[in-house]
This record gives sequence, structure tokens and C-alpha cells, in this order.
Amino acid sequence: ADLSYDEFPFLAEIGIHKTNYGCFSGSWSGEGSELPAINPHDGRVIAHVKQATPQELETCLANAESAKKVWWNTPAPRRGEIIRQIGEALRAKKEALGRLVTLAMGKSLSEGLGEVQEFIDVCDYALGLSRQLDGKIFPSERSKHMLLEIWNPLGIVGVITAFNFPAAVFGWNAAIALVCGNCVIWKGASSTSLVSIAFTKVMEEVLVRNGIPPAVVTMVVGPGGSVGEALMADHRVKLISFTGSTSIGRHVSQVVHNRFGRTILELGGNNAVIIMDDGNVELALRACLFAAVGTAGQRCTTLRRLLVHTSQYDSVKARLVEAYKHIKIGNPLDPTNLMGPLHTAAAVKEFTDGISTIRAQGGHILSGGNVIEGPGFYVEPTIVEIAHDAPIVKEELFVPILYLIPFSTFEEAVAINNEVPQGLASSMFTNNLKHMWEWLGPNGSDCGLVNVNMGSSGAEIGGAFGGEKETGEGRESGSDSWKQYMRRSSCAINYSSELPLSQGVKFDLS
Repeated sequence: ADLSYDEFPFLAEIGIHKTNYGCFSGSWSGEGSELPAINPHDGRVIAHVKQATPQELETCLANAESAKKVWWNTPAPRRGEIIRQIGEALRAKKEALGRLVTLAMGKSLSEGLGEVQEFIDVCDYALGLSRQLDGKIFPSERSKHMLLEIWNPLGIVGVITAFNFPAAVFGWNAAIALVCGNCVIWKGASSTSLVSIAFTKVMEEVLVRNGIPPAVVTMVVGPGGSVGEALMADHRVKLISFTGSTSIGRHVSQVVHNRFGRTILELGGNNAVIIMDDGNVELALRACLFAAVGTAGQRCTTLRRLLVHTSQYDSVKARLVEAYKHIKIGNPLDPTNLMGPLHTAAAVKEFTDGISTIRAQGGHILSGGNVIEGPGFYVEPTIVEIAHDAPIVKEELFVPILYLIPFSTFEEAVAINNEVPQGLASSMFTNNLKHMWEWLGPNGSDCGLVNVNMGSSGAEIGGAFGGEKETGEGRESGSDSWKQYMRRSSCAINYSSELPLSQGVKFDLS
């Protein structure tokens, strides 16, 4: 087959070959069918991956089971030091790994490099966390008794990631799960399998160098219907962290909770930015441009709905349409381009079907709306005027289509923000302190990420990332998200020679 592999010499630097094994169980294998890795820029095959079979998944899990006690008995600060070294190893290969993310996914080079940096940052964060995984001590109602709260590792954590952030979302989960003393098994999106392989090789090298069983981090590339289902159903996997669509997330939740496992679900977003009458329009336009167009509209936090106060509406509309004319679209490895292709041919169909539905529901295309002819999966970033309650507006189209919606009052804007089934990211541009605090409080946004005077996308690792409603459950990355990767034990200790019962209960044998 005509491979484009030789056009990208950086691939060899990070251990990617023309044919690659898609299973790491402590050693590399791949007994399943071959999968082509396709470049969304031109539709050509970059390389091939030999997928994992369910039997190879079983080897991964068995080896992780064998490794887990070694890892959870490694002191947390030592685990933190090893994760620091993973961050350093990623730093050393940041340029090549960032280029790989861009090549495989289709996001701009700056975003590809930013994704590697996010993984590095969360390794730094995990290092700090390694000396701060704190429990609590509570006063007891019984004399010479003490109540403690202790956190222990779960064992094995499964991480299923999506194509749009093929490295960073794994980083959020893996660094935190590992510092908490868990083994991690990773199933990345099949279409970005080269990214999963390259990052796993970096982590393998660090684990081996430190005398840690490499099966502390295992990885499979394989079909969701066989390998994915087996991973979700396995009782040894105590937590599944899944990033993907709401429909698949609902199924993941049913399978995992049916066996009383835990889930973190990062599903669909339908994110709004509100520009109030006193909002800084200059700031808002810059923020909204990146939030709507970045990653070609394929971020969970992409701006989908721009709500503009009627006093600012015509001006914002005109300036946004003008700005869209200057977005450079093309090969994402060219750093002068701001927007690359959609990830797959299926995404292009989602775009064209979406445009048809928008027109059928009374939407008016202000800018864009077309597929860009030629190789690759390119479309025009699109602005649409449409009623806020049109059925299509309640759905998430994972493409660069922005809905422009006017409103008159703060209360109306909040109601529109909250009327969709999803609840991930939101933002309001205002200099009014009353509106800001209302927006952040119970009468404001019902989303997990609630911003002021910035876009909907680009969350920092220090905060807990996640959403409400059909966006799923749980939080990743910062704050106290680490607690989801551990189990809590409430411990009562008696250091007296008496045996008093709580609540004043008496049980005396005469």
C-alpha cells in the first residue's frame, strides 16, 4: 500500500514504524487484524497497527493484577518521582510527540504541542499530590477513641479515551490514577492508535528504568465491540474513565454499574458563551473565535451557542462574520494555519447532514456551510442564525458550526444556557458583579465549568474537569478528583481498656 510514513521522519524518533504492535501487556504484541492509521489532512494511510485481541486484553489484565501490589506498596512520594520522570521523558520528545498528535488527529500544531504540555503539566501536578494524599482525623464521642479516614488504591483503572484529545485526557487520568497507587489500562481511540502507542513507549521506558513492572501501564488498540466490551465488564477493573459520546457513555454506565464498578464519564457538551450588554466585546470576540474554531469544532468544550445581548447583537454578528473570512485553513502541521481538517469522513457527513437539518429548521447560514473540495476532510467553519429552541440546537454536532442567538435579559440568557440536555462548559462576558455572582451561583449556569470573561474551552489542569446532566458524572484532573481513584476507609481505633458503645447503647452480660 502507498504509505505516507516516510514523509514524517519524526515518527521514527518516537518508536513508530510502518507496522506497529497495538497491545502492550508488559511486552508488545498484536494478534488481531491490521488497522490503517489515516491522516485526516489527505486521507492517506500513515502506517498500520496490529490490533489487540480479547485474549491479549486478558494478558494485560492478568499482568496488571500481578503488578498492582508492587506498585501500591511503592511509597506515594516514590510513585510521584517516577511520574515526574515520565513528564521529563515527554518533555524531551515534546516536539515529535506534538507533531504526531497533530498528524493523527488533525488539530493545529500549536494545539498538538499544547496537548503534550498538558500531559507534562499533570505529571508535575501528580508529583506534588504524591505528598498530599491526605486523610482526616475526627473526634470520637467515646473516651480514648479516635476516628480516622484513610484512602487506599482501587487496584486497576481503565481509561477509554477519544480521538479529539488522544494524549491529554489519558494524561489527566493516568498521572492521577498512578500517583494514587493504581495500575492503568488504556484503550485509546482506534483512529489515533499511533498516539497511544508512542506515549505508552515513553512510559514503558521510564517504568523499566526504575525497576517497576512495566505492566503497571498496559495499553490495547482494538474494536469497541470485543475488546472494549470485555474491558468494561471485567470485575478486576474497579473504575472505568470514559470520554466519548453520550449514547456510548450511557451504555458504559449500564455495563460498569451493573457489576458495581465505578465510572467517570466525560460525554457531550453543548456549550454557550453569553455576551451581556456591558460585556467586553473585543475580549469576547477573540475568546469566541478560538472556542468555536479551535480543533475544528471537535473539543468537548467547543463553543456551540453564542448568546448576544440585543444591544450588541448586530455589531458582534458583523465582526464575527468578518473574522471568519481570515481563518487560515489547511495542513495542521503548517504552524501558520489556525484550523485543520475534521478527523474522519464520517465527521464530514455529520457536518453536511447538520447543515441540511439546520436549513430545514429555519436556520440561516451567515458564513461557511460548505465542504472544502480536495483531499482530506476539510469543511468551512460556519456561523448560523437560528431560534434557540430549534431541535437541532439541543443536539451536539461535533463540527465547527456556531449558533448565533439574541437575548434581552440576564434571566433569559441563563434560561437559554440551561435549556439543553448537556452541561459541560459555559461562560459570561460581563463587568457587572451582581450578574457575575448570580451566574456562578445556584440561579446561574448549570454546567460543570462556569467561566467569566473568557471562552468555553481551554480548561486548566488545576481545577476539576467535568460536567452535569447528559455530559456525565465525575471529575478528572485537579482539585480533589484524586479521591475517585481511591477507596475510602473509615477507621475507628480504641486505645482504652474499656469497650463503650456509640449512641450510649448498653450490652452488659449479667
